[in-house]
Amino acid sequence: MFIKNTLLIYVCIFSLNLVSQNKEYELIVPDLKNPWGFVFLPDNSMIINEKSGKIIHFKNGIQTEIENAPIIYLRGQGGLLDIELHPNYKNNGWIYFTYASDIGGGRGGNTTLMRAKLKESSLVNKEVLYKATPNSTRGQHFGSRIVFDSDNRVYFSVGDRGNRDVNPQDINRDGGKIYRLNDDGTIPKDNPFASSNTAKKAIYSYGHRNPQGLVMNPFTNEIWSHEHGPKGGDEINIIKKAKNYGWPKVSYGVNYSGTKFTDKTYMKGVESPIHYWTPSIAPSGMAFINSDIYGKWKGNLLVGSLKFQYLSRCIVKNNSVFKEVKLLESIGRVRSIEQGLDGYIYVGVENLGIIKLLPQ
Repeated sequence: MFIKNTLLIYVCIFSLNLVSQNKEYELIVPDLKNPWGFVFLPDNSMIINEKSGKIIHFKNGIQTEIENAPIIYLRGQGGLLDIELHPNYKNNGWIYFTYASDIGGGRGGNTTLMRAKLKESSLVNKEVLYKATPNSTRGQHFGSRIVFDSDNRVYFSVGDRGNRDVNPQDINRDGGKIYRLNDDGTIPKDNPFASSNTAKKAIYSYGHRNPQGLVMNPFTNEIWSHEHGPKGGDEINIIKKAKNYGWPKVSYGVNYSGTKFTDKTYMKGVESPIHYWTPSIAPSGMAFINSDIYGKWKGNLLVGSLKFQYLSRCIVKNNSVFKEVKLLESIGRVRSIEQGLDGYIYVGVENLGIIKLLPQ
């Protein structure tokens, strides 16, 4: 009996060790509903955007709501969206936000880019840098992610606002675009349509549906994006100046009813995706692993799945995704992903919070 009990104890301890070793994550910020975007400040605290409009400062385990947040238009997929620090934040203090706003004429709202500074627990010096028009009461496809390039120019995405047959292919209209501005909101002189009399001068690329991933590839300095397709046809693209990414003329997806809206997956003069998903995974959040903490995972691309509720580890070679590995399966709707100052990957999960991905 003593031998049996001793063996049972050893088996239980061994099993517990296996469970501990296989733990995939640690919960860092609990009790968040929809952490659409978040960033790390130089002191390693976080600023977190809740889609509902609340901005949270998380420091030393305490959540403090930041005052004087932008007034948002909360409808469908619209609300408080992404957040990013200026690359020179330590010296200038600028924080950039995208959100749905109803400022301007007409009913409804559209995607807006604003910058502000944080003083104590309040936003100050708020400046709207870009407001997409016209306002619309449609609740879908606001985008929106923010990223900076090595010249401190800011890129941000705006979805087609559910008006696929008009907005994405028309450079005279907002929607279905990725935009580029100088950090103060002025138009870069070398923007592709800066000299046009009619085009939206902030446009950098067009023909997008609803980009909710936008990152700088730290190994190539290219801008990478992903966007939602309809039923199938989610895409990863490398964003290039003045290029047309095809929506809705070219797609691997179909209407939600199953009918086709195009029979083309390729068209001359249109950039093809480097990767696509069919069925759709509903991608949101995007980050490259640029840290030695995860060993051979360094250089992999991480993409969140809202629909299937996992984190996709995309193994990239020669600008192509040749294999995907599912992490954090069934954890919940993965909304946002960032690499922290400590080199760990942090993931925002709806109705859970922000977790730290542990090396396996």
